[in-house]
Amino acid sequence: MTDTTLDLGPQTRVIARLAEGVREEHMAGPTPCPDYTVRAMLGHILGLTAAFRDAARKDLGGTTDTPPQAGLPELGPGWREELPKLLDELADAWRDPAAWTGMTRAGGVDLPGSVAAAVATDELVIHGWDLARATGQDYAPDPAALQTSHDFLLAAAGDPNRGAIFGPIVSVPSGASLLDRAIGLSGREPDWPRQG
Repeated sequence: MTDTTLDLGPQTRVIARLAEGVREEHMAGPTPCPDYTVRAMLGHILGLTAAFRDAARKDLGGTTDTPPQAGLPELGPGWREELPKLLDELADAWRDPAAWTGMTRAGGVDLPGSVAAAVATDELVIHGWDLARATGQDYAPDPAALQTSHDFLLAAAGDPNRGAIFGPIVSVPSGASLLDRAIGLSGREPDWPRQG
């Protein structure tokens, strides 16, 4: 499902760049996730970044035990400094080959390290698109991360429990880009109108 040589750094840098482009007037605006404003999406990205950093380190506890349905972390006044630091730590943690082996935990679920890496990559790719669309920014995910996200979502397409995490699959034209196919598999409308 994943390539253990995948470097999450290029995708975490994409997220950091998008976060830099968020303006205060964006914060209360909608995102492709109906329940999330931009502020809430940033809080979610902060929380998942810390959780998957700790999952890679096998540092299990509060960050890794929190289920996805739990309340979102508050977005504190220092988030602009905190998020890039956490993203760098996340990428660095997954550069350790030991992160990809054995079992770990994320979202309160025990899973193999390689699967946790695929989930982390998918979260970064899809929520990067969410953030870009919600703030009117261009989005070019890391190609290797995008392929991993697509493959992960495609493998989960037939899982009867996928509805607990993703929305219903959205059909896309046969010639759609890999990004649009991944977005459709995640339960989002690839043509969700850009805001900003």
